[in-house]
Amino acid sequence: MNAMATATIRFYEELNDYLPKPLRRHDIAVRFDSPCPVRHLIETQGVPHTEVEIILINGISVDLEAPARDADRISVYPMFEALDISPLLRLRPRPLREPRFFADAQLGRLARHLRLLGFDTRYQNSIDDAELVRQAVAERRIILSRDRALLMRRDVSHGLHLRLDDPQEQLIHVIRRCDLARSSHPFTRCIECNHRIEAIAIQQVEQRLQPETIASFDEFWQCTGCGRVYWKGSHYERLRQRVAAALRHAARQAQNPHAVRY
Repeated sequence: MNAMATATIRFYEELNDYLPKPLRRHDIAVRFDSPCPVRHLIETQGVPHTEVEIILINGISVDLEAPARDADRISVYPMFEALDISPLLRLRPRPLREPRFFADAQLGRLARHLRLLGFDTRYQNSIDDAELVRQAVAERRIILSRDRALLMRRDVSHGLHLRLDDPQEQLIHVIRRCDLARSSHPFTRCIECNHRIEAIAIQQVEQRLQPETIASFDEFWQCTGCGRVYWKGSHYERLRQRVAAALRHAARQAQNPHAVRY
């Protein structure tokens, strides 16, 4: 029979945003049946495990399934962007070398923005949570979601909780958190269906274009999936500026990372 225990847990930096205001940046006494996976103690406070990068129990770096016991002191940290934490145990020792994403039903515009940057981003607005997680895990995709409960599912190893409402701000956050600036390849993927686009001769698509488009442009690209045709019209410059602004803002934020607050 498990014994009732009490541990002290402390969240750092932006993880405090998930807590009620009176508990932020304070030690929290948590009662539980011992032993208990530390993941459970973290998520009972409303913090998705996908937002956590480092856990210390009594100063020792542990993983999510480490048992918490009576009188333990637990420190929980988010992703660090400018601090050497190499001696500590990261919760995800095998990063996804080629970031691919699965956006939930609330993030359709973000999915299009990521595709615009060239990132493989799946989006289905009718899929249920269990199937989304199953497919994302099978395809080794990072789940992007506004739903904390979705990211708290045990099978989810890579995920990002989006609390911002504006799709452009969401994009900047994903670029910064996933370090995407150097691996972006704008205008190489279809924003509608996520397939690659390839250059194509005008003769192969001219029957689908307006005469004024044919007269004004001589470079065209076609999606290898849905067949949509692209060219550098007036919309291209607007999209190019949007992409440049997102990358610029993400770089500026990365140069001024949060300090760890105690």
